Formats: sequence, C-alpha cells, structure tokens
Amino acid sequence: MNNLEKARLANMVLAPYIQKATALQGKFRYVGGNQFRHAFSTLAILMDYHYFDPILLKASLIHDVFEDVKCVSANEIIYLDEDGKKVYELVMEVTRRTTGDEDEPKDVYLTRILAEGSVNAKILKCADRISNLTDLHSDIFNKSYVKKYINESKKWVLPMAKEVNQNMLFELKDIIRRREENMKFYAQFWPVKKK
Repeated sequence: MNNLEKARLANMVLAPYIQKATALQGKFRYVGGNQFRHAFSTLAILMDYHYFDPILLKASLIHDVFEDVKCVSANEIIYLDEDGKKVYELVMEVTRRTTGDEDEPKDVYLTRILAEGSVNAKILKCADRISNLTDLHSDIFNKSYVKKYINESKKWVLPMAKEVNQNMLFELKDIIRRREENMKFYAQFWPVKKK
C-alpha cells in the first residue's frame, strides 16, 4: 500500500456503513456462512486489489442489503454521510430489481451490469463473485447449482473483469478452473439418478 492509499484509508469513515451492514447478520447464504461476513469479504477483496475509493468500499459493505433485508431504506443510506447518495446509486446498480413480487431474472440482471454498469459496478460485482466462488464448494452443493453458477460467471462476470481488472480476471479464471476440477472429482460420489 502506497502513502496515498494509506492516507485515503486513514481518513475514511466506514463505521456508519458497517452499522447498516449488521442488518445482514445471520442472513443465510446458499454457499455458506452469512451475508454479513460476505460483505466484509467483498471489502477485503477490493482492498487487496488496491481499491481505496470510499464510494466503492462503502458500497461493498452494503451491496446485498436491499436484496436480502427489507429493514434498511434508501434514505437511510442517502443521508448517512456526504457519500451516501453515490453509495446508494452504486449499490442500486448491483442490486437485482424487483417488479411487484418478481425479481429481475439473473441473466437479465447480469447482462444489465455488463452492458450498462459503471466501472465501479463491474469492479464490485467481480469482487462479489470472487467471494462467492471462493465459498462455493462442489463437494457440498447441488451439482446443477454449481454448474449453473460457474457458467454464469464465465458468461457475464469474466467479461466484466476483462474490462476492469486483468488481475481479477486471472483470479476468477483460476477459481472457476479449480471449482470445475472439484466437480469432476466429486462427481464420482454424487448419487446416480435411476431411470
């Protein structure tokens, strides 16, 4: 970390966003753990890649709040601090939209981010996916879910990473390769469906 990055981080106030992220405590993740820990994992991945933009880091802590809990309002984020409006806008870019009771289909959602998302939205989505893929173990999850998740990552997230960060692209490809190898290995233990 260089001196400029250290100064940006030293002056950044994340506590209000951490407090909002506590709404995710205990919120189950299909790939394991909970959403609160996932928020911090996403933050750590961004920092590991030397992203110290306060909007991006603050958004990483609450990027799943509007999808996974209904107790945080837009105004709570918008008026949280001087960055609140921009943080909220970034979070909304990476949040699946809801119409009535219907969530935006995953392929439409990922296509939207790839085609229309800001650079920060794509960076955040890549860090989010690195965290998710890291926690996705084919030995304990449904084979079709793992396969679908890997295919989504290849189709939409790898092109995002190619646009924004070659090192993230390398990491994503490596994690995907390892998950595919694990799937081949664990396939021998999955029950065979009877015809």
